[in-house]
Amino acid sequence: MKKLICALLALCLMGGCLCAGALAADERPSVVTAIFPQYDFVRAIAGDRVALRMLLKPGAEVHTYEPAPQDIMAIDGCDLFVYSGGESDEWAASLLAATENPGRRVFRLMDCVPLLEEEGGDGEEAEYDEHVWTSPKNAMLIVSALCDTLCEIDPAGEAVYRANAAAYLEELARLDAAFEAVVAAGERDTIVFGDRFPLLYFVQAYGLHYLAAFPGCSTETEPSAATMAALIRGATQLKAPLVLYLELSNGSIARAVAEQVGAGTRVFYACHNLTQDDFEAGRTYLDFMWENVDTLREALGQKDQ
Repeated sequence: MKKLICALLALCLMGGCLCAGALAADERPSVVTAIFPQYDFVRAIAGDRVALRMLLKPGAEVHTYEPAPQDIMAIDGCDLFVYSGGESDEWAASLLAATENPGRRVFRLMDCVPLLEEEGGDGEEAEYDEHVWTSPKNAMLIVSALCDTLCEIDPAGEAVYRANAAAYLEELARLDAAFEAVVAAGERDTIVFGDRFPLLYFVQAYGLHYLAAFPGCSTETEPSAATMAALIRGATQLKAPLVLYLELSNGSIARAVAEQVGAGTRVFYACHNLTQDDFEAGRTYLDFMWENVDTLREALGQKDQ
């Protein structure tokens, strides 16, 4: 991967004269983000005060992304590059090591919060879970740190960044309180996921338990018979009203489990990415997470009053 990045970077630099004019036409700080949650956090804090770009195309799979030449050029020339910093971002570490831009700042979401070890298979070395944004409590820490960084690279915009971040933090706090209230009123404290499970930070933040077809962002696509049996048994014992699955997933495992236990199915957003239609409509992290509030309320049920 590193050799490929170096080769692509060389090609990009050969065409640098062609790119320079376009970059010079916009004097705003340039911010490049790897995936959607980072993009949306910057958008909320900075608005159109920065020239913002998201590398991952809407609808694309996060874990198989490889940078195109134009992506490498964008990272090489930006003022701020924002990424998660986990296993699926190994390409970014190689690229950053292969490029030289002393004026570029790098912001890792995983540097902002206490980290959790993701669950892996037997004998696999533990890795830290990179999906730190899935908890609104973590999102508040990330937004505060990101605001500080934007103020450092663009001091003239500090008043704008601080005001926008303060308003956004209020919205995140309201979201956090809503999740707390739903969990406190819930009839059960376990969710059933017929999919991968990149939501460790979320369930820990709210004291929830889970049953899932695969740990973390496993590359497996078909659960074993034993796993399916365990999901069906667990969902039956819980009398789970919903079996959940991730956005951009086909939901087939969730439907198979739900059919066996008489439950419904529903998307629960991890906010890795969004569809092209949602992107064009300007949908946000907050939009998706508020849908999660309603979904969680139905999944947990309501205690008898």
